Amino acid sequence: MKLYDFDGMFDKKLGDYIAKNAGKYTEAEWEDAIPKLYKQFGDIYIKSVGNTPNGFYAAMSDAELISALKTHLKQGVPVSEFLCGAIESRNAVGLLLPLLDGSADEREYAVNLIGADERAIKKYMAMITDPNADEDFKSRLADNIKQKADLAVDEAIENYGKGIEKEFMLEIMSRSSVPSEKIFTILINEFRSDTENIPMHASYLAAYGDARALEYLLDKIDEEDISFIEYKELLLAIESLGGCYDKPRDFSSDPYYKLIKEHGFSVTDEFKKMQ
Repeated sequence: MKLYDFDGMFDKKLGDYIAKNAGKYTEAEWEDAIPKLYKQFGDIYIKSVGNTPNGFYAAMSDAELISALKTHLKQGVPVSEFLCGAIESRNAVGLLLPLLDGSADEREYAVNLIGADERAIKKYMAMITDPNADEDFKSRLADNIKQKADLAVDEAIENYGKGIEKEFMLEIMSRSSVPSEKIFTILINEFRSDTENIPMHASYLAAYGDARALEYLLDKIDEEDISFIEYKELLLAIESLGGCYDKPRDFSSDPYYKLIKEHGFSVTDEFKKMQ
């Protein structure tokens, strides 16, 4: 199979263009223009290829596109967005699934291209429990699983009970739409016992959406020794469950609160940026 480094071609063309227009644009203007130029490049005819980048991949079958991806990765030829875009435009999940058992690069690309398709959820659950897997990779798996949490919730409960990737399992359980006394009890117990991670567990209760959690959240937010960050996350969780808390609180001695105030930011606006 003939491979083309379309990203390399674009970089060369871009370099020439920048050199010819040196000094005409600011760095910020270049940063804004480059993605647009890259998109345009996908429809530019390249004589050595005999097609445009988009046209080159559009002419391939689904199987040929997956084969091209694997060959690019095996030979170390950069994978362009044009190839990824062509694969995403097809119904090629069935052909991508075997890549989840391939090399690290193949797994990375397969997860990005498959996304939260329900056909991959069971495999994702197996991959997320691999002790040798990278934490960032596991986080991406969890992000996809959460979108179809109901398909994985039973396994998440089982893994949690065995102490396997407990935090990921809690996150997945919290996104389930299936009412479960077992899940509610687990989430409440973790919220009450893990005092080092109050914001995280409050967000899980908010995501699960059981209003019975309000009494526990209100009890916690009323404690005098909670931090400003904990207070804000608890307040968000309370409000998301239909509750309210309007007792005046003084966080003037809180380190994070003071840091924001010292830099002249609005506390409310700055906290919103963290969400």
